[in-house]
Amino acid sequence: MPHFQPEPPHGAHQQARVGILLINLGTPAAPTPEAVRPYLREFLSDQRVVELPRLLWQPLLRGIILPFRAKKSAHGYRQIWQHEGSPLAVFTAKQAAALQAELPQVLVGHAMSYGAPAVADTIAAMKAQGVDRLLAIPLYPQYAASSSGAALDKVLNELLKQRNQISLRTISRFYNHPDYIQAMAAHIRAYWQQHGRGQRILFSFHGIPEAAVQQGDPYEIECRASAQLLAEALQLSAQEWYISFQSRFGRARWIGPATSDLLTELPAKQQIRELDVFCPGFVSDCLETLEEIAIQGREQFHEAGGQTFRFIPCLNDNPAFIAALADIAQENLGGWV
Repeated sequence: MPHFQPEPPHGAHQQARVGILLINLGTPAAPTPEAVRPYLREFLSDQRVVELPRLLWQPLLRGIILPFRAKKSAHGYRQIWQHEGSPLAVFTAKQAAALQAELPQVLVGHAMSYGAPAVADTIAAMKAQGVDRLLAIPLYPQYAASSSGAALDKVLNELLKQRNQISLRTISRFYNHPDYIQAMAAHIRAYWQQHGRGQRILFSFHGIPEAAVQQGDPYEIECRASAQLLAEALQLSAQEWYISFQSRFGRARWIGPATSDLLTELPAKQQIRELDVFCPGFVSDCLETLEEIAIQGREQFHEAGGQTFRFIPCLNDNPAFIAALADIAQENLGGWV
């Protein structure tokens, strides 16, 4: 017999509520190897993230990768950790609070695919507050099985455990939504007005293995579409912008060009001395943007002969992005709100 979760008592809530759940990747609880190790173990054990047989992968993960990668990641987190905590956790909480203020008629919660607050805990808390209809929004504009797919797996797995299942809607992507594109364009124009503008702008997205694309993952196509739409919104010529993919891991071939390669090639071979970098696939600043791009990327660009490197922050809790998120949500709440 399956064991289902206990349900809130009938009649505990006079009025059923609609909820919105924002889901981001996750973060360790502290910038230490001891905190990073269980977070990485959970993250890299997800077969959406690493598509290898468990019997082959788990000994490698636990015996070789975790002992070394936990220390390296902890060092990176220490460089970006804020007074309030991990930037990803801080900004995701701010986005949820801002969206709640924008949409007071619904209950907004947030959760992480890995680490805390867990999807299971947030859904249980929202259900206890009367939520019987839920709109789940992974905070990844471009769909990848390893990000959006993994986040929605967590939500769907919770429904398997519920005796009294909630109604569920999901938004698996919003890479080409006009409001998302315009929010980024306005954000970048405001940054340029305040800080100046480089010779070129590089749009750096997280990478995925080529094998995933060959097996039907739409991520690369959606990234290129987002970059093209953003370039058009900024009225950039084809020569004024580049697209690249960061965060390569392991020995498999990943989609490219690689961000790290371009950061060396642009100043050394193409005499680009001033470069702006923005990460359209990340809506919240995190390890991959603040440490990999703003710190390591800057150093690499300067070592290759570059002079001015401008990292444009992610959208975070920019009011234009919150308004876009509200519009995207409302389009998918028809008949519920």
